[in-house]
Amino acid sequence: DSSILVYSVIQTISPLPHLKYTTKPSQTDSKDPERSFATMKGAELYLEACKLVGVMPVSYFLRNMEEPYMNLNHHGLGPHGAKAIAITLVSNTTITHLELEDNWILAEGVTCLVQMLRENCYIQELNISNNHIGIEGAEAISRMFLDNISSLRAVQLSGGLGGNYRVKELDLSHNEFSEKGGEHLGQMLVVISLLFLEVNGTLKILDLSWNGFGNEGALALGEALKLNNILVQLDISRNHINNEGAGKLAKGLEVNGNLKILKLSHNPLTVDGAVALVTSIKKNPKSKMEEINISNVLVNGSFLKLLDVVCQVHPELDVIYGGVRGFISKKPEQRPDPMKLIQNYLDEHKLRLWDFFRNMDKNGSMKIPVAEFRKAMMMQVIPLDRAQIGELVHKLDRHRTGMVDYR
Repeated sequence: DSSILVYSVIQTISPLPHLKYTTKPSQTDSKDPERSFATMKGAELYLEACKLVGVMPVSYFLRNMEEPYMNLNHHGLGPHGAKAIAITLVSNTTITHLELEDNWILAEGVTCLVQMLRENCYIQELNISNNHIGIEGAEAISRMFLDNISSLRAVQLSGGLGGNYRVKELDLSHNEFSEKGGEHLGQMLVVISLLFLEVNGTLKILDLSWNGFGNEGALALGEALKLNNILVQLDISRNHINNEGAGKLAKGLEVNGNLKILKLSHNPLTVDGAVALVTSIKKNPKSKMEEINISNVLVNGSFLKLLDVVCQVHPELDVIYGGVRGFISKKPEQRPDPMKLIQNYLDEHKLRLWDFFRNMDKNGSMKIPVAEFRKAMMMQVIPLDRAQIGELVHKLDRHRTGMVDYR
């Protein structure tokens, strides 16, 4: 019953003094305006919620609350505006993607959203980046999943799960977590992993960039990656993770068999941290890693030799680094143009360039995923090394779309 759900959320989310219930609301009790509040839906419910929390309604939300995509980024909602939105969304069944970036909703607003998400089983994607939610907000998010691990076990025993956890993408960037907050988020990912392992979950993209959770957060995430077989992309750029943290994260990468993209740029890493990350892929024959971004790190010749060895086993792997230490002082090595080498090979064997690419294109779309292209090129008899294949990829995918377009 939606009225019971609204009642539950209002009572839990910092209820206002003039909104008091002594019993759960009944639809038959229409004489009491406080009780009838919980029977409202849609625009009527939102307008009443705005009155109760003392904020102006957002016209865009009113006009679009029956659409699946709701973009409320940069609307200045604040925690009370988020509370009004949360109250309304308890009974909403159409919105599946909710954007709330840069609204200063703080921990209080996150608490409201978390309580709403306990009841709403339709929202699949949520963006609450850049909202200054702090440690308390991180803990609220963590508790949502921790609490429902026990609930999950109880429901499983009765034969099913209510389907409340269909989140595919979670963006928690720019939220100023401390190391304690980062640890909570790492624990949250562990819990998400266990939850989605059991119920065929779908969380694939997690953005925790610009949160400053440091090495403790990296440790928790490393532990989570040992268990998680769902996550495909993890962004932990700009989080004060140094070589020690990279080593802790690498322990998870040694056993993880699903993560494809790891973004670690603008962390205080050196070549030692880079070596730890690439070595973890070397130790993991089932790794599916396609990209490690450490674009601010200067590497050396020993690292490049290690990377060459790893790419023989994992040809789809691309490590984006800042440069090679000492390379500027030396005369750059002249390498043959990879496209010329390919053309020479095709001419010798009387083959067409079109056919060469077409043989790699499994679905005939004239576009090849970069990882598949790298792997296919490494298996060709054409004498191209890893650096030349990288150069070729940059030419054929200038805008880094992740696809080689050979039209």
